[in-house]
Amino acid sequence: MPLHAMKEDEIRLLRGEIEMLMNERRQLLQVTGAAAVFVANLDTDTLPDDADTIGAAEMLAEQLNGLSEETLKDALESVRAELDPER
Repeated sequence: MPLHAMKEDEIRLLRGEIEMLMNERRQLLQVTGAAAVFVANLDTDTLPDDADTIGAAEMLAEQLNGLSEETLKDALESVRAELDPER
């Protein structure tokens, strides 16, 4: 196989990988945005008073708080765009 054909194959494979990663990022941002909206609207007084539920809620909140401001903004924006089809 000629060298330029090998490079074209590598470029095509890399483009496919980048596209796949961008799609996964989009999906993860949507999940993260939905989780952030859920936590923001959660009434903690109505949570079941068991260690598993409290632990799961704390873990989710900690992970959301650990995100960069830009990532969280992107995540919330992706959910708004999904919920508001006129955008």
